[in-house]
Amino acid sequence: MAARIAVHGHFYQPPRENPWTGTIEVQQGAAPYRDWNERVHAESYRPNTRVELADGRVVNNFEKLSFNVGPTLLAWMQEADRDTYDAIVGADHGNAMAQAYHHTILPLSPVRDVRTQVRWGLRDFELRFGRRSEGIWLPETAADDRTVDVLIEEGVGFTILAPGQAASDGPLDTTVPYRVEHSDGSGRFLTVMFYDGDISHAIAFDGAARSAEGLTGLFEARSGEGCRLVHSATDGETFGHHQKFSDLGLAYALFVEAPKRGLEVVSYPEFLSECPPERSIRLRPGGTSWSCAHGVGRWNEDCGCSTGGEEGWNQKWRGPLRRALEVIRQAADDVYERAGREVFTHPWGARDRDIDVVSGAIELEEFVVRETGGDAFMARAAALLDLQRYALSMYTSCGWFFNDLAGIETVQVMLYAARTMELLEGLGASAPREEFLSILGEAQSNDPDEGSGAEIFERAVGAAKP
Repeated sequence: MAARIAVHGHFYQPPRENPWTGTIEVQQGAAPYRDWNERVHAESYRPNTRVELADGRVVNNFEKLSFNVGPTLLAWMQEADRDTYDAIVGADHGNAMAQAYHHTILPLSPVRDVRTQVRWGLRDFELRFGRRSEGIWLPETAADDRTVDVLIEEGVGFTILAPGQAASDGPLDTTVPYRVEHSDGSGRFLTVMFYDGDISHAIAFDGAARSAEGLTGLFEARSGEGCRLVHSATDGETFGHHQKFSDLGLAYALFVEAPKRGLEVVSYPEFLSECPPERSIRLRPGGTSWSCAHGVGRWNEDCGCSTGGEEGWNQKWRGPLRRALEVIRQAADDVYERAGREVFTHPWGARDRDIDVVSGAIELEEFVVRETGGDAFMARAAALLDLQRYALSMYTSCGWFFNDLAGIETVQVMLYAARTMELLEGLGASAPREEFLSILGEAQSNDPDEGSGAEIFERAVGAAKP
């Protein structure tokens, strides 16, 4: 049996559409492209589907990668570049996997929202790829026991986590699968593959994928026969966007160097079908992730983790931002619970199934008739569903990931908050605008010219609304 390797790429961009117009505004930092979707697409997504090798072959890296692509990114790509979209979907032979829909940090979400994010991600994948995904990618690999319980209950077979997320007393063997059992003691379990941290770091931060020989050598040095898998996981944008020319190096590694060295490139389902988990393990308590040394602090506090910024900058704004959004979420849920009972046969079930409308599998009118038993509540049902869509959108992880409150990703979640409040008012409910702005006003940008969160919010909404 040949030594086996897997390279996972997590491809994702946050949703960038204006919630009132549905279009993406020009983003100056993305120049010479009009926005960041277009730039990353041109530098990574499209090139990885068509790499020309020296022997004249044109190969699609997605055919050899293990990969997931964020659903909102796929929805954009489907319209922006259908050829690339089709090349990615067509590359799936069991090597693609789903992603929790809105890239929300699940350990920080109410369990009902965790379940919806998982159900939406699985269903969107099924509609696009024509099969049910065996595994699911957790945004930022953020996980805790409750998240694992939901995945097991929703029939997910496996996920990929960082080695530091395992509650291991000694060195962790990342070449074998592990069982993480449901907290109810039933014996049900989720299979977890912990990626090789050293190889993944070398790809993400040291440019290892620029050299096919060097990249393949990293895997070869740790490989062995039998039930062992040497595998890495990084942002897919590493290949071509973050690391220029690494899409080319990756192609030569997967299509040329690996076969030459007797390494078999496999998918996780292929490996797990022959090598089911025999060892049990627990996750570190409190919620963990791959990009925060403090668990999940990066998405609710000034933990010290950030990207870029100037000397002396802080992220104290993260806590007030999350608390302010929670006020809106609670109001949206209360209204949906109360009004939804008057409209839908099963309100929260309707929200879970609304992914069929979001993904275009069914027309809104047909869906509403199915979920309400008629069309008498069409307008109100549509407004309630919109309310929940935007309330869920407020929590895309990128809103907290970077260095400042005035960043475009953070402003985007504020726009979703504004749209959610507008929908509340349209339903005849009272939006908690004053409380929201009071809490958001506690957040301060690191740039004195930007001011408080409340000031940033008011300017952003004023510029975005048509």
